Amino acid sequence: MAIEFNEANFETEVLQSTDPVLVDFWAPWCGPCRQLAPVIDQLSKEYESGAKVGKVNTDESPNLARKYGIQSIPTVMVFKDGKVVSQLMGVQPKAKLQEAIDSAKA
Repeated sequence: MAIEFNEANFETEVLQSTDPVLVDFWAPWCGPCRQLAPVIDQLSKEYESGAKVGKVNTDESPNLARKYGIQSIPTVMVFKDGKVVSQLMGVQPKAKLQEAIDSAKA
């Protein structure tokens, strides 16, 4: 299951992580977000070591959505060493998300 990131744990879990972190910015009312959810959950299982995979509910963490300029959801960002190294908007194929994580690990 994907980690739930929020304003309370984002600094520790994402920005201070030594591993790459994939963050899915989503909301429960968003159809494409629900479509992407199973892929995010699969990735969280596949990357149990070497990377983190989680989600930010933009309704519950509006300050994070604002800070990272989220205009539309789903938006997926990969962070490495506290910085955004890739950003993908809309529903993405699993292979494209894996590629983003793997290139951040390299």
